[in-house]
Amino acid sequence: MQQKIDPAKVRGEEVSQVEEIAGESMYRCYQCGKCSAACPATPEMDMLPSQVIRYLQLGLPEKVLKANTPWICASCLQCMTVCPKGVDLSRIMEGVRMMQLRHGENRIEMREFDEEYRKRAPQIVFISGLRKFQSLS
Repeated sequence: MQQKIDPAKVRGEEVSQVEEIAGESMYRCYQCGKCSAACPATPEMDMLPSQVIRYLQLGLPEKVLKANTPWICASCLQCMTVCPKGVDLSRIMEGVRMMQLRHGENRIEMREFDEEYRKRAPQIVFISGLRKFQSLS
């Protein structure tokens, strides 16, 4: 599928806001795909981590803002560990989540998980949840 790139949107306002929130430049990424290969959550994602960065690099934040991928990201930092450029993709995912929240698109509600699940869920689930919402307070 051919995609028209608008030069004005490549460094557009929404992309700049994601970078500002994340405190991380996505333009260091050269699309090696190691983040996607290392991510343990990719089977559940509707968009690969490397695709999230690529759409943002191309000035297409609307595609990313519709995705569930940022909410599925466990912020486990495997992506940053394998990234040859040291891009902290979990911070970029956090920036995208914050933009989605600003657009009124909360994808996860802890109250939706029943008590039994909360008792047996691995601790990383709750740690990840705290990471995702730490900047909301």
